[in-house]
Amino acid sequence: MFIKDYEDFKIEIYKISGINLSLYKERQMKRRIESLMKKNNFDNFNNYIIGLKNDKNLYNEFINYLTINVSEFYRNTSQWQVLEEDIIPMLLTKNKTLKIWSAACSTGEEPYSLVMVLSKFFPLSSIKIFATDIDKEALAKAKIGLYSSKSLVGVPKENIIKFFTKQGEYYKINEEVKDCVEFSQHNLLKDSFPTQCDLIVCRNVLIYFTEEAKTEIYKKFNQSLKTEGILFVGSTEQIILPNRYNFIPIKTFFYQKVKSLV
Repeated sequence: MFIKDYEDFKIEIYKISGINLSLYKERQMKRRIESLMKKNNFDNFNNYIIGLKNDKNLYNEFINYLTINVSEFYRNTSQWQVLEEDIIPMLLTKNKTLKIWSAACSTGEEPYSLVMVLSKFFPLSSIKIFATDIDKEALAKAKIGLYSSKSLVGVPKENIIKFFTKQGEYYKINEEVKDCVEFSQHNLLKDSFPTQCDLIVCRNVLIYFTEEAKTEIYKKFNQSLKTEGILFVGSTEQIILPNRYNFIPIKTFFYQKVKSLV
């Protein structure tokens, strides 16, 4: 098949990766892809697809670039303070243990931040975070757990001392923290979601999706949560009319699943 335009390109990308580019904001995504093509000296979509099919490194670069891995520990620290002081204590009034999913976890900063917060409520041996991302390369970095000082800016000093080991210019997350997180590959737009979650954390990802895709994902997040479970979103992702998805806002950027009226 000759790839004559972006529409054809989207079809081929879906065939080879399972990623449906039609569910991402088109102007933004097309601009990112064309920039990557130019960087690699491809002047049309057809030649770029051929390159992606035949060059594993080129394909991995494409997936990594596409999935926009920008993360840091305790991103938007005031929201993590709300999580620690209000949300988790509230969840623990009805649950002795918590099932937590860090969706689109990127290179691991978010689930490891969750472990550090939960360590104030549980021994590390009792903590298990389910963390997923579409990008295998990001997950591989997460499993290694080596981070620059820049990504640790929001981490309390006592947690840096307690949970990290300095290695040259980098900091490595300690093994007992890594053992609390189970990483696996997952496509929010395609794969089935876990069930009976007490807390789902998905932040600064859905801004890249179309409104139709976001609607579908919010509905699935709701189905994944227990009644009165919590969805924690990013600082640019407040849900408009959350009752459409069976959510109510309980704190800024935190939404609770309510009992269905049906």
